[in-house]
Amino acid sequence: MRTATTLEASGAPWAQTVEFAVEAERLGLDVCWVAEAWGSDAPSALGYLAARTSRMLLGSGVLQVGTRSPVLVAQTALTLADMSEGRFLLGLGSSGPQVVEGLHGVPFAHPLGRTRETVEVIRSVFAGEKVAHDGRHVRIPLPGGEGRPMRTSTAPNPDIPVYLATLSPRMLALTGEVADGWLGTSFVPEGAAAYLDPLRAGAEAAGRRLADLDLCQGAEVAFARDEDHLAAMVDARRPGVAFSLGGMGTATSNFYFDAYRRQGWGERADRVRALWLAGDRAGAAAAVDDDMVLGTTLLGTEERVRARLADWAAAGVTTVRLYPAGDTVHERLDTLARAIDLVRALP
Repeated sequence: MRTATTLEASGAPWAQTVEFAVEAERLGLDVCWVAEAWGSDAPSALGYLAARTSRMLLGSGVLQVGTRSPVLVAQTALTLADMSEGRFLLGLGSSGPQVVEGLHGVPFAHPLGRTRETVEVIRSVFAGEKVAHDGRHVRIPLPGGEGRPMRTSTAPNPDIPVYLATLSPRMLALTGEVADGWLGTSFVPEGAAAYLDPLRAGAEAAGRRLADLDLCQGAEVAFARDEDHLAAMVDARRPGVAFSLGGMGTATSNFYFDAYRRQGWGERADRVRALWLAGDRAGAAAAVDDDMVLGTTLLGTEERVRARLADWAAAGVTTVRLYPAGDTVHERLDTLARAIDLVRALP
């Protein structure tokens, strides 16, 4: 199982972010993803990190479909792949209506079709073809204008891996069909079928196997001294789970909430979300059960974290995306180093 992490360029002073990335590579980290969400853009940070690192892979985790034209996404990916000497991974995601419509002012509707067509155009650019796409969501050249099909002046590079960050069954099936990897979240090994069955179905529909995809799953990792320390860790993380269930997306569209329900937390997820939407943030956090935190994170004693990593590997995860806890860069790096050692020691 490979190791990865995700950074946010706006999450800390930039010098500290670079220090963390450079040291993480020295520790042996395999992949560093850079998030975008509603903060700093990912490509700028990735270009800088390409110059400061030499071995680990660098990925966009994720660029939001619809906020850039598909050709611009492809041009960005080709540039970053060239700057990093072949170490770039293109991660895409549909995000949600709050960010896409509320922040960027572009329609969120039809994320499935929009993502499919975006990937088709990107693959065409990667292959060095003239871009001509007459789809429902992407039409290039613009109909009725003076444009004609063009190809970019960059050298083709059809080998850039494309990852999709998806949660819903239909989007997961699309991932299995067209992507090289899956960027997952809110994952519980015991409920893995909720994700893996649609991924497998999509892969098989395209004449592929689930094993053809890199299944990259992420979670916070933190080491507890004892059970009392672990209980405090769980309490500190209840508000974050409550936010995922109630605050991500909108009152009618929350992919994280749907994912928790599909993995067996139906009534409990309903209660947390209802309290959040009613404005009772403290009540929503209190309604988050211990196993809702522990099931989707890598928290605990070293023995427990080792056992959970083994569960993830057995469930089919091929890359574990580690979010190391710590109040300082050095504490986070210490946590990351311990976690990388545990992954390396897996049978």
